[in-house]
Amino acid sequence: MSGVDVTAVAKNYGATKVLTDITQNFESGTFTSLLGPSGSGKTTLLRIIAGFVAPDEGAVRIAGADVTGVPVHARNIGMVFQSYALFPHMSVAANVGFGLGRRGIRGKAAKAQVDEALEMVRLPGFGGRYPRQLSGGQQQRVALARAIVIRPDVLLLDEPLSALDRRLRQEMQVELLRIQRESGLTTIFVTHDQEEALTLSDKVAILDRGRIVQMGRPAEVYERPRTRFAAEFLGDANFLTGKVRGSAVEIAGATIMTEDRLPAEGATVTLAVRPEKIAIRPAETARSGAVENSLPATVSSVIYTGTALTYMLRSGDLHLKVFAQNSDGSPLAAGSAVVLSWSARHSVMVEG
Repeated sequence: MSGVDVTAVAKNYGATKVLTDITQNFESGTFTSLLGPSGSGKTTLLRIIAGFVAPDEGAVRIAGADVTGVPVHARNIGMVFQSYALFPHMSVAANVGFGLGRRGIRGKAAKAQVDEALEMVRLPGFGGRYPRQLSGGQQQRVALARAIVIRPDVLLLDEPLSALDRRLRQEMQVELLRIQRESGLTTIFVTHDQEEALTLSDKVAILDRGRIVQMGRPAEVYERPRTRFAAEFLGDANFLTGKVRGSAVEIAGATIMTEDRLPAEGATVTLAVRPEKIAIRPAETARSGAVENSLPATVSSVIYTGTALTYMLRSGDLHLKVFAQNSDGSPLAAGSAVVLSWSARHSVMVEG
C-alpha cells in the first residue's frame, strides 16, 4: 500500500487561480473523498496526482517517490472516469487486460489476473461479452476492474457513479467500498455528492475556490465544521450571528450557549446549528430549563415528504429550518407557536 503526499501545489489557467498552496497527506490504505462545488479545483487536484496535468508549483509524491515530473503511464496508478472510457470494439476481458498488455503481461498470467479482477467486481464469466451487452452498473464494474487489475499504488476515481441512476449508484457505493477494503488500495475519490462522500470515506476533504478548507473523518467534518462554507456545503445549517456576552452569545435578544471557546467580550461570532439537532415542540407543551438553548418561534411553512418533515420558522428577525420525523402523522400547521431547543454542543462556532 502507498500513500500520496501533495506539497504546496498550485495551478493557474491564465489569470484564474484553480489551486492555491494545497498541502495534504492521503494516508496509505484509506478512502478519501474530494468534495466541493463545480470550479472548486477537486478534479484538477486529482488530475495533477494522476499526471494528466502538471502543477505550476509544488510536488506530488506516491509511496515516498517524487512523481511530479513523471508521465501518467509511468506512475502505476489506476483511474476510473465518469464516462467509463471502455473500448466498444473490445471484449470485457480485453478491456480489463489492456493495461496488463502495456506492461508486458500476456497469456496465462494476464488471464489469471483478469479473472481475479472480474471476480473481485463480481462479474465472473463476463470476459467474453462486449460493453454494449452490459448495463451501466456492469460497465462501471468493468472500468473498475481495469483500474485495479494492474495492482496500482493508488486508485483515482473521477465522479465514477454520477452517470448511474439512484438505485444503481447506491448499489455501486456498497460495492466500491467493499472492493477498496478488500484490496487495501489508497483511494482518492472526486464527488459533488455529499451522501456519497459521507457513506464511502475514511476522510473527507472539502474544497472551496482552490483550497482545502477542512479535512477529517466524515463525522468530524459534519458535526464540527470550521467554516460557514463547510457547514452549508456538507448538509444544511442554521447560522446565528451575535455578540459574545460572557460565556454565551447574544443573538436577537436570546442568550445562546455553546461549548466552543469564545473570543473576547463583544466580539461578533457566527454559530452553526444543524436542522436535525433542533427539537420542536408546541409552545403550550414545551418545558423550560430542560436544555441549554431555547427559542420561541412561529412555523412559517411545512414541507411534507411522508416520513420526514421540514419546518421553516421565524423567531424575531431570525429565519430557521428544522428537520423532524413524521412519527405521529400530525405535522404542526403553519402559524403554530413553538419552542425550539438544542444542546450547547450543537452550537458550533464557524468562520466566515
